[in-house]
Amino acid sequence: MSRFDASVNWIAALVRRRPYAVLFFLCCIVWLPGVTSLPPLDRDESRFAQASKQMLESGNFVDIRFGMEPRYKKPIGIYWLQAAATEVASVATGTSERNHIWTYRIPSLLGAFAACAGILWCVRAFAPLETGFLAALLMVLTLLLTAEAKIAKTDAVLLACVVWANAVLMRVYLSARDPAQPAPSRKTLLAGWAAFAGAILIKGPVVFGVSLPLAAILSLWDRDWRWLARTKPLSGGVVTVLMVLPWFVAILLVSHGQFYELALGHDFGSKIVSGQETHGAPPGYYALLTTLSFWPATLFLLPALGMGVARRKEPVFRFLLCWLVGAWLLFELVPTKLPHYVLPVYPVLAILAALWAADPKPAETRVGRVLFLAAPVQFALGILAFAVAAIAIPELYGSGAKWWLYVAVSVFMACSLTALIAYIRRHTFAAVGLMLASVLVFYPAMTLGVAPDLSRLWVSPRAAAAVKALSEPGDPPVAVAGYIEPSMRFLLGTDTRLTNGSGAADVGVAQGGLALVEERQRPMFLARLAELEGDARQVGELDGLNYSRGKPVHIRIYRIDVQRDWAPPPPAE
Repeated sequence: MSRFDASVNWIAALVRRRPYAVLFFLCCIVWLPGVTSLPPLDRDESRFAQASKQMLESGNFVDIRFGMEPRYKKPIGIYWLQAAATEVASVATGTSERNHIWTYRIPSLLGAFAACAGILWCVRAFAPLETGFLAALLMVLTLLLTAEAKIAKTDAVLLACVVWANAVLMRVYLSARDPAQPAPSRKTLLAGWAAFAGAILIKGPVVFGVSLPLAAILSLWDRDWRWLARTKPLSGGVVTVLMVLPWFVAILLVSHGQFYELALGHDFGSKIVSGQETHGAPPGYYALLTTLSFWPATLFLLPALGMGVARRKEPVFRFLLCWLVGAWLLFELVPTKLPHYVLPVYPVLAILAALWAADPKPAETRVGRVLFLAAPVQFALGILAFAVAAIAIPELYGSGAKWWLYVAVSVFMACSLTALIAYIRRHTFAAVGLMLASVLVFYPAMTLGVAPDLSRLWVSPRAAAAVKALSEPGDPPVAVAGYIEPSMRFLLGTDTRLTNGSGAADVGVAQGGLALVEERQRPMFLARLAELEGDARQVGELDGLNYSRGKPVHIRIYRIDVQRDWAPPPPAE
C-alpha cells in the first residue's frame, strides 16, 4: 500500500470515528481566517452588530434600536445571539469593550457549522456516513456560506434552523414511504419544530417560504397529505408558540404595533412587491450567480441535477427536488434579490452533488453527457473570475497586488485545474481534495492578505483611528456629517451624532470637540458655522470609496470651539 493510500485510509477512518469533530476542524480552517481581520461591513452587518451592542448597553432585550431609531426589520433572535456571544467573549477576554466586530460574528460562525452538521445528519438517513460527510464538506467550501460564516447577520443561523427542520421532515417522509425506514422519535420531531420556531425568531416568515412549498409540492406529487400527520403538528405547534409568542407579544406592546407595520408591511411586503433598495433583478439571477456563489462544488452540480431528475421517482430524490424547486422558484420570482437570499436551498445542491460524486456513473443519455461536459466549463469560469478578481481588487482599492498574491493565485489555479482533470477522469474524491486545497490557498489569501489592505474601502476604520489619535480628554461624542454609514456609529460609539452639515455645526458649536464632515456637506457646514459665529479648524482628512453607494468620499476632520450660550436642536437622525 502506498503512502497516499495509507493517508486516505487513515483520514477515512478518522471521519468514521469522529465525523462531527473532523467537520468542525475543517470549518475552522476554512472560515476562521478573516473573522477577526475584516473590519465591520456596511450596511447590514454593522446595523445588526450596533443594535445588539445597544441591547447590552441599555439592558433592554425586547426592543431593537439603531441609535435613537427603532430597527424593526427582523425579529429578535439574531440580536439575542450576538449580544450573548459578545458578553461571553468580553468575560472570557477580560475586557469591557464591545466594538470588536468578531464577537458579533460568532453566532454566524457557529450557525454555519450547525447547518453543515445538519446536512451530514440528514444524509445519514439514506446514505453512508462518508456521503453525508462529503455533502457537508462541499457546503463548507462554497463561497457563499464561507462569506456568510464571517458576517454578523441572520443568514447562517437561519440556514442552520432550516436544514435541521427539513432534515427531520425528510426522515418523517422517508419513514412514511418505506416501512423499513425507522420513524423519528418524538424528541427528534420536537427538535425539528424547535428549529422551525428558531427560524421564525431569526428571520420571520422566510422559513415558511422554504418548508411550506416543499410539503405542499411533495404532497401534491404523491397525492397524499396523510404523511404530514406524522410530524405531530399539534405538539409542534405548541412548541413553536411557546418559543415565539412571548417576544412577539412583548414587541407588540413595546412598539405599539409599529414592529409589525414596518417588519411585515414595509420591509417584507415591499420586497415581495418590488425590488427594494435598488436590489431588484429578473428571474434567473440566482441560477447565473451559482457559478460563483456555489463554487467549487459547481464541479459536480450539473451532472448531479441531471441524476436527481432521472431518479425523481425515488423518495429521497423526490423530497430533495421538491425542496429545491419550491423554494428556488419563490426566490427567483420575488423582485428583491440579494445573493444570500437563496442560501436555504444550497444544502440540496450539496447533497445532490455528494450523491453523484460518491458514485459518478457514466451518463446514459445525451442530456447526461452534455451536463457532464458542461460542468467543467462552469467550474473553469469560476476559476477565471476569482483569479482576475484577486489581482484586480488590490489594484483598484488598495496599494496593488503583491508578489506573494501572484504565487497564491498560481497555486490556486493549479489545484483547481488539477481538480478539473480529476473530475474528467471520474476521480471525484481526488477532485474534492484538490478543491479543498485550492480553497485553503485562495480564501485566506483574500481575507487575511488582500482585504485588510483595501484602504480605500475601509473609510470608517480609518476615520475611527483618526478620531482616536486626535481626541483630547473630555471630548464629547463625535458629530459626523454626510458619511453616515452604520459602521461609523459601531466604531465611534452609540452616542455618535450622524447628521448633515448644518447639524454638525449646531452640535459642534454647542459641545465642541471633533466633527467629521464629508465634502458634499462641507458648504452647508461652513455656512451654518459662520451664521453661528463658530470657530473651527481642520485637523485631518481622509478619502476613500463608499462601497455601499459606489461613490468616492472625502472627509475633513474639524475641531470646533464651544460656544456656551448656544444650545443645539434636539437630535434628528
